Amino acid sequence: MVEPQQQHNHQSQRQRQRRYFLTDIPLAEAREKFFTALREAGALLPMPGEMTPLAEARGRVSAAPIWAAESSPHYDAAAMDGVAVRAADTAGATETAPVSLTTAGTGERAAPQAVWVDTGDPMPPGLDAVIMIEHLHRVDASTIRIMAPVAPWQHVRPLGEDIVATELVLPENRRLTPVDLGACAAAGLTEAPVRRRPRVAIIPTGNELVPVGSELQPGDIVEFNSLMLSGLVEEWGGAAAVFPPVPDDYSRILATARQALAGNDLVIINAGSSAGAEDYTAAVVEELGQLLVHGIAIRPGHPVVLGLAGRGSGEDSAGSVDKKPVIGLPGYPVSAVLTAELLVKPWLERKLGLGTENRRPQLAARLTRKVLSPLGEDEFLRVKLGRVGDKLVATPVQRGAGVIMSLVRADGLALIPRFSEGVDAGAEVAVELLRPLAEVENTIVAMGSHDLTLDLMSSLLQRRQPGLTLSSSHIGSLGGLVALRRGEAHLAGSHLLDEATGDYNVSYLRRYLPGLPLLLVNLVGRVQGLIVPPGNPAGVHTLDDLLRPDVRFVNRQRGSGTRVLLDYKLKEMGAAPAQVRGYDREEYSHLAVAAAIKGGSADAGLGILSAANALGLDFVPLLNEQYDLVIPRIHYESDLLQPLLALLHDPEFHQEVANLGGYDTANMGRVKAELG
Repeated sequence: MVEPQQQHNHQSQRQRQRRYFLTDIPLAEAREKFFTALREAGALLPMPGEMTPLAEARGRVSAAPIWAAESSPHYDAAAMDGVAVRAADTAGATETAPVSLTTAGTGERAAPQAVWVDTGDPMPPGLDAVIMIEHLHRVDASTIRIMAPVAPWQHVRPLGEDIVATELVLPENRRLTPVDLGACAAAGLTEAPVRRRPRVAIIPTGNELVPVGSELQPGDIVEFNSLMLSGLVEEWGGAAAVFPPVPDDYSRILATARQALAGNDLVIINAGSSAGAEDYTAAVVEELGQLLVHGIAIRPGHPVVLGLAGRGSGEDSAGSVDKKPVIGLPGYPVSAVLTAELLVKPWLERKLGLGTENRRPQLAARLTRKVLSPLGEDEFLRVKLGRVGDKLVATPVQRGAGVIMSLVRADGLALIPRFSEGVDAGAEVAVELLRPLAEVENTIVAMGSHDLTLDLMSSLLQRRQPGLTLSSSHIGSLGGLVALRRGEAHLAGSHLLDEATGDYNVSYLRRYLPGLPLLLVNLVGRVQGLIVPPGNPAGVHTLDDLLRPDVRFVNRQRGSGTRVLLDYKLKEMGAAPAQVRGYDREEYSHLAVAAAIKGGSADAGLGILSAANALGLDFVPLLNEQYDLVIPRIHYESDLLQPLLALLHDPEFHQEVANLGGYDTANMGRVKAELG
């Protein structure tokens, strides 16, 4: 006979071995299904309240109406420095017939007609107005003279002018600001009723995870998703509890999830949410209660798991009769962040009683290049923003779900609808802002060839001119010229070699930007050569060596100045691109080329010395070239670009560029040509 516990274990074994397939549920449908199930289970009710000292209540959400315990001010108070008087005693006062008042009680009058007061002093009994010290004349130690009457309660703050005891100070479900807390204190309160922070457990999973700061070995992945997710939870008003990483083991993930459910209001299982052999999140969620959604038609972030733990009183495998949400977020960092914002944030807002989602501002921008998008999925495209002339332009950044720097560099998110195959260059897209519009408006947009000096320039500009941003997109020299022609950039980096003359850039400007008034300004002279691994094990010393079948090459993208240079040299050698093994493998920056060589997937790449130095690689110099900035005159003369142009003549910047290696700054800032 099989014992009940053994039978349950066998069922769990079969359950985790069952193949879980990803679905393509639209985002709106998935959210509706998830939140409807939570609502019906009573798992969306706002958190209970707790009393919290005012000093600790900033950012919390009020759990009940907050009523004034005291009036503010709680007495009639002088609002100015001067004298308190009876308004009736000042009647008829003019410059030609001033009225004198005594500040000391004399004769039959036991009380003075006027009493000296400072701002905030209680009003003396029987007096109902204040004359500002600037509007009276002191005759002697006990007499003042006034030249104009005052009205009753002039320059007096009556009791309750600001707040009256028992008055509503703040409503329920309000996120408390510093000003709100000041009003509570003024109303005689020392603490406020606020909603308990929803507790969110975060369970990282994966055999490959290692702690931040570990000495990395091939195959190791630094576990930093929990750092981001916990920070977002805290930022959104929750309290995060991060569990140690759990290996890809069904039983251990299930046990950890059950432990987390006992003391938290929501459990996030990070990674293992797809449908691979070691992806157990869907099975764990189903074992805990109910699997609602497995897969949402979004990119990035498709493999999402949404579920509800607990099967009701007496049946709850989580050990509690309360039903609680469990969310499986993808392991890729960009996917984890975006899906947390789409699913965890609105749950937190509902639990805090905030109701509707607090969305970021949106605006319209013109896309700078064509973007293809998979049919059937909503894509959240990360973009850089900048205002060029009267146009707000959006330039896509890297789209990989594992590229966390795409979120660091992005200024906004553009939604490409799921039934669109993409967006054409120049089309208008709605962009949700990730940083304030004022910062976007104060951005210099640079496109074109990549060079490390632009990154250095960006850093130094922000140090010298806080609030000014240089946004650089690496789309190749020709791409930069096209962007200028379309009015999508303030400047472009270019190093295009004219095969006929051996000069750089000028002939291309005449060809691609005819009639456009612009200046060609030198940034640096630099060394182009072959980036190779330390010791140059493949023995790559000349471009001829790239034709050897044993040499793996990594190329730059079409339209880049480096690609143009390589094509020119191959033509000069009488060689065909197909003879270069790896000619079709393209990277979009010199650092990306260096990284490919550092990683061992290529033996050589054409690039610059500073990129080789940055990653500790060797370098075979081949030739010197000029790297210039192409700047339309209208932008060259604008206030926005003046700090950047001044930097080109700054000795400190020259020295920092020289320290990178392989650069000549002798002509930096010199105008080489004026066209148009």
